[in-house]
Amino acid sequence: MTPDVWMILAFAGFLIAGVPVAFSLALAGSVGIVAGLSPDMLATLGTNTYNSIAKYPLIAIPLFILTGLIFERSGVAIRLVRFAQALIGPRHGGLALVAVLVCMIMGGMSGSGPADAAAVAMVMLPSMTKAGYPKPFSATLIAASASTAILIPPSVALILYSIVVPGVDLRALFAAGLFPGILAGLALLVPAMIVAKRYGWEGTPVEGAETLTVRTTFRQALPALFAPVLILGGLRSGLFTPTEAAVVAVAYGTVVGLFLTRELSLRDLWELLGEAAIISGVVMLIIALAGIFAWAGTMLGTFRHLAEWIIGLTDNGVLLLILVMLAVLVAGMLLDAISIYLIMMPVLIPVMQHFEWNPVWFGILLAMNIAIGQFTPPVAVNLMVTTEVAKIRLEETLGWALLFVLAMGCALALVAIFPSIALWLPSVLGYNI
Repeated sequence: MTPDVWMILAFAGFLIAGVPVAFSLALAGSVGIVAGLSPDMLATLGTNTYNSIAKYPLIAIPLFILTGLIFERSGVAIRLVRFAQALIGPRHGGLALVAVLVCMIMGGMSGSGPADAAAVAMVMLPSMTKAGYPKPFSATLIAASASTAILIPPSVALILYSIVVPGVDLRALFAAGLFPGILAGLALLVPAMIVAKRYGWEGTPVEGAETLTVRTTFRQALPALFAPVLILGGLRSGLFTPTEAAVVAVAYGTVVGLFLTRELSLRDLWELLGEAAIISGVVMLIIALAGIFAWAGTMLGTFRHLAEWIIGLTDNGVLLLILVMLAVLVAGMLLDAISIYLIMMPVLIPVMQHFEWNPVWFGILLAMNIAIGQFTPPVAVNLMVTTEVAKIRLEETLGWALLFVLAMGCALALVAIFPSIALWLPSVLGYNI
């Protein structure tokens, strides 16, 4: 067997054996180096891991993770829920609509699906259960809606994509993800509203919201609603870069929590710094160790050989795009977004360039596919969070998950058929696409 095959088989074997993705990548890369290059080249491991994370834009990832944690602890979610409930009023499917809207707004602050799912589930699940919504339905709807967080800017996944794919403007990616993210939310809302109306699930108010007016709840929710405006407005105006936007978001969230909602203390802030450091450490470890795999695959020509094999499957770009999307969907059911980008993009970049697919549009398609994977068993990271909050088993959500997979799949198909859904906004704003 060639060194390429040894490396790929080693990676698959380590994953099947239950070795964490980060260490599977590093060990498989080391196998490739020993088999195809020289054991002496193992001396490059330290340099490769450092070079993988020594990138200025990566600073935004831990900062946006911290932003999401701060807003979650600051009582922002309950204020958004009360405002949305006061705005919509009691009606069939009202709470389903509230859940989707709040998830989308929260996604515009954290950029992380699991964080979004946790914050909204803690607030919405008790109210939805009281209103007659089955827990499996509620947990799945929130998990699916929270997946839009990797589309609606700021998105941790899109930040990484802009680093992995050379020459892609992160501001263009952020702008391109907005309308597909909204479209995905609307696609989830349609079956949710139909099902709610069919079974007569009422939209009874969240506790404490029935006595509040739209004006009062809007005033309370205004600091949260202003956060996405601050981030996107600053990026559009050129006031700060995407990395600096992450710093501004942390500072703004801290001010909101300490002085406006007053639900965040200095002790809480210290704890959140530690929690963000742990989560960021996991993310950075994956990125760092994936550098070994990437370097080995590049030196051995593994990624080039795989790309040539994929291109050789068919000359039909549409058919190949469908095959790529299906492969990414399966990967999204098993791996997290960061691992998928690091593993698959070295192979997909030559394919993308061969068929001249727009890299911004292609990045949004990948993100939508990965979003679907976040609430599709067996792994389904968002769904794991919401089922834990709901105290139900993951298997109970399978039927509802398939319904929402179909709904978001329709949104994905629309963006694939009509690229202007993603590319119109960045082109109007004058970004390089």
